[in-house]
Amino acid sequence: MSGGRTNRKISAASARSHTRNTKKKSSSGVLKTVLLVAFVGVAGWLYQATQPPPPKPISSTAGVTAPPRIKLRDGRHLAYKEHGVPRNEANFKIVYVHGFDSCRHDNYFADALSPGMVEGMGIYMVSFDRPGYGESDPDPNRTPRSIALDIEELADGLGLGSKFYVLGLSMGAQITWTCLNYIPHRLAGATLVAPVINYWWRNLPENMAKEGFTQMLPADQWALRVAHYAPWLTFWWNTQKWFPISNVIAGNPDILSRQDKEILTKLGFSKPNQAYARQQGEYESLHRDMIVGFGSWEFDPLDIKDPFPNRVGSVHVWHGDEDRFVPVKIQRHIAENLPWIQYHEVAGSGHFLPLVDGMVDKIVKTLLVGEED
Repeated sequence: MSGGRTNRKISAASARSHTRNTKKKSSSGVLKTVLLVAFVGVAGWLYQATQPPPPKPISSTAGVTAPPRIKLRDGRHLAYKEHGVPRNEANFKIVYVHGFDSCRHDNYFADALSPGMVEGMGIYMVSFDRPGYGESDPDPNRTPRSIALDIEELADGLGLGSKFYVLGLSMGAQITWTCLNYIPHRLAGATLVAPVINYWWRNLPENMAKEGFTQMLPADQWALRVAHYAPWLTFWWNTQKWFPISNVIAGNPDILSRQDKEILTKLGFSKPNQAYARQQGEYESLHRDMIVGFGSWEFDPLDIKDPFPNRVGSVHVWHGDEDRFVPVKIQRHIAENLPWIQYHEVAGSGHFLPLVDGMVDKIVKTLLVGEED
């Protein structure tokens, strides 16, 4: 009898243990399912959050005639704007390359050139919306090389002849390096004003690149790191609300030099063409610009050979020694290691060097006839 009761107790205990184990397994299974669903949900959210939207349709400003556009060989179009004397009467033909968050209307050089100089020297200038900006079609396959070839096609489409000048400002000046590398045979001369640095160009001394990089505000350091190391996160990073985004995109005046602030105060800190420049969406204009500009380049400017060994043209770099966008120390290093560069450093000037009174005439005249008055 005693043995029977003991067996029944053991059986009851085994049943209770089995029930508890079953419940534990059931609870564990539910927890795993919940965690899996949560993981899939978060992964899905992250994927959606990092996917840039498709480009918005291009539309000219209401009531304004659509700009002239050149059709490229791959079917894309570049919108352009002509300045100065008629191109068939010009002695000098210049392609202007605009900077970051700008467009063909933001041509400070054409706007500020003295009319007497334009007419007297016979200067023609064309500015264009870079791919994804304004009314130029986006280029999802854009590279440093492709934008140089776009410029060559634009010049050919307009009949600028076998050689033309290129003048770039800021991010547009960074692109001018690509013209010097890929289409030097088409250039009569080139000028880079406050050219943006890619801190990952392989020939920059590591300590110098690091020093220049750390001079930027932390938000800008992170924005460039993301564009370089995780380009697929660039859209999310610059649209999220948790961390500070690029100060350039945000328009933070803390990144400006003393002179830059004075100049922009006179202009009212206005960017009248910003909505036009960004009309296809910030990803197609700003973010893709960052990805290409600070990505891994196929060449380094310090590898470029003298494009004018017979002195039939010249290359100029202009830079303000108080530029807080681009470290002057790195600009000096590049110029010192490329002896064919004519380097002009302007004391007390910042990134908006061309907006200093009289500077545009000096920069353009130096490019075209090699004189500095």
